[in-house]
Amino acid sequence: MMKVVILNGNKEAAAFDEKLLIWAKQYPENDYEVEIIQLRDLNVKYCTGCWGCWVKTPGQCVFTDDSALVCKAMINADLVVFASPVKMGFVSSLLKKSMDKMIPLVHPYIEIVNGENHHQKRYEKYPELAVLLETDKNTDDEDIEIITNIFKRLALNFKSDLKFVKLLETSEVAQLTQK
Repeated sequence: MMKVVILNGNKEAAAFDEKLLIWAKQYPENDYEVEIIQLRDLNVKYCTGCWGCWVKTPGQCVFTDDSALVCKAMINADLVVFASPVKMGFVSSLLKKSMDKMIPLVHPYIEIVNGENHHQKRYEKYPELAVLLETDKNTDDEDIEIITNIFKRLALNFKSDLKFVKLLETSEVAQLTQK
């Protein structure tokens, strides 16, 4: 059974959440275990860049918050979907804050990969990554390209692949409900 974790970076319960639930139903229950983590319901503090997760408490943030739950869910998944409305040209600050707190999932030690410096793996297996976005009237192609490139880099740092970046549009959700 494939484990899919969806990190919902929507700050408020709204139409986005409804679309996300409908989208998540595309995964048949007998083949997939799908967990949606509502980041807004968790206490995730900002990363202070103290590197304590590498030195003082290797693999865990030194500050007690719910980021440990998010990291545990992520590292035990086969696919992690980062879901967010696009705000000011990027994913929500809530999703970005949670992404920053994933740094304990890699070692502080560096290796050269394709001529670039990257952190070494802390775990044997990392999940594939994916992105679901809901655009607004101010979102343009450049915003989507920037978001895609950043998540490609995140996947590279996690020794993983970016499986897809999709726009969670009303028309796509309507098609899923008709199946």
